Amino acid sequence: MNDMSHKILTIITGILLMLGIALCGEAHAYTKPDPAGLQAGATVDITAAKAGAPTATEITDQIGKNKIAINMVWTLVAGFLVMFMQVGFAMVETGLTRAKNATHTMSMNMMIYGIGILGFLLCGFGIMFGGVGPLGTLGGFEGLNQEFSINLFGHSIGLFGTRGVMLNGVYDVGVFSLFLFEMVFMDTAATIPTGALAERWKFSAFAIYGIFISTIIYPVYGNWVWGGGWLSTLGKDFGLGHGHVDFAGSSVVHMTGGVLALVGATILGPRIGKYNKDGSPNAIPGHNIPMAVIGALILAFGWFGFNPGSTLAGTDLRIGIVAVNTMVASAAGAVAAMLYMWFFKTKKPDPTMMMNGLLAGLVAITAPSAFVNVQSAALIGLVAGVLVIEATFFIERVLKVDDPVGAVAVHGVNGAWGCLALGLFADGTYGDGWNGVKGTVTGLFYGNASQFYAEVIGVVMNFIFVGLIGFIVFKLIDITIGNRVLPEEELEGIDISEMGVEAYCGIKLDKNSETPLSR
Repeated sequence: MNDMSHKILTIITGILLMLGIALCGEAHAYTKPDPAGLQAGATVDITAAKAGAPTATEITDQIGKNKIAINMVWTLVAGFLVMFMQVGFAMVETGLTRAKNATHTMSMNMMIYGIGILGFLLCGFGIMFGGVGPLGTLGGFEGLNQEFSINLFGHSIGLFGTRGVMLNGVYDVGVFSLFLFEMVFMDTAATIPTGALAERWKFSAFAIYGIFISTIIYPVYGNWVWGGGWLSTLGKDFGLGHGHVDFAGSSVVHMTGGVLALVGATILGPRIGKYNKDGSPNAIPGHNIPMAVIGALILAFGWFGFNPGSTLAGTDLRIGIVAVNTMVASAAGAVAAMLYMWFFKTKKPDPTMMMNGLLAGLVAITAPSAFVNVQSAALIGLVAGVLVIEATFFIERVLKVDDPVGAVAVHGVNGAWGCLALGLFADGTYGDGWNGVKGTVTGLFYGNASQFYAEVIGVVMNFIFVGLIGFIVFKLIDITIGNRVLPEEELEGIDISEMGVEAYCGIKLDKNSETPLSR
């Protein structure tokens, strides 16, 4: 190195050293304010009686507050992601139905959000979480402490909560954060039947249904599993594992929506032209597959709020495992569905089944996502990808139930599979103390058959309770205002008759083929 180069290097090094000293000094001044007192408007990370000299107790207290703040922000951001899933549902359902009904389908997906929020606020949240107990990860609020119970077999059987109606008496930041997060979960369950009943459901009937699911149907079963109700205490009271465990909603959210979809579609009947006189089904293609694909990918994105967010704690590092399990199961479901259709069913890699395979994998991993290893997550997704196809054909051809988007197969059947999979594959690495039971959650294949029995009971009770209440609600609507539009309205398309607005104004459609004719 020549002298000139040496001098230049020395000058540069000196400048860098001075810059580093200045930056360190600025950081030092920021993190350690002048002990003599802070300037007006300045802030510190630790609140101390003596400015700049916090005690060990004050530091510990601030660390606890920061942990709660992290959990709260995580829960809210996850809730925002789940809310965005409503866009995905709207696009999937609208894309898989016909153009003449696109406005109606989109409108149901939009208004279930508004109706659901008000219904959940009215009494749904209180029924579901009014007796849940202290909110440990969100500040420890203890006001949600009134569960209506009955005494049976010497045990207190929780049926529904009684605090938090209209959020009265629970004016707490943790409770409000929980309300937002749980409301968008309810909204997910509520929107599932809008796809299964699309293209022939009266909008007025849909609106009444929206009130019932947000105030009663979803909250009651949700209380049994997540709100301290009797399914969650099967372990503590009867020795069945950790009770019915459902980490993020395979049964509470998806099976509930799927069972309601099955009951509603059965009562409503198939679309005109779906079945021939001999009972054989006709395909009624959706009008916009690209829209549906985009919607499915939005749902997959939002699921990273759905599953990892269900820790209600950004400080629970299990979220990394939950996220990867969620991703892997969705991929396995999509690939399995593609290959199964391609090689065993239609000899084509059907894009609609690819989408439903992706979603089936997500639904199935929702309950066990925190409790299984990644190899099990892949297997759960693979099974879901095949199961959704076989269930779709069975529902359409054997049960003769017309489900335009496959909601019953995706959410109902695979919601049940997800809970059963937890009872089989939970590997005992997570869940110590879950539902008040010591030890981790362990499934049948890892030596604990009782957990599987608890999952079976939860699935069966979902089908019985949600199916029965759903049947009553749909029947009441049917005998009062009616569930179904008139045949001539259905043939013409229900955008104009029901909503007064065409989805694709200026495009003339052949109402049978849906092919654009002219502009």
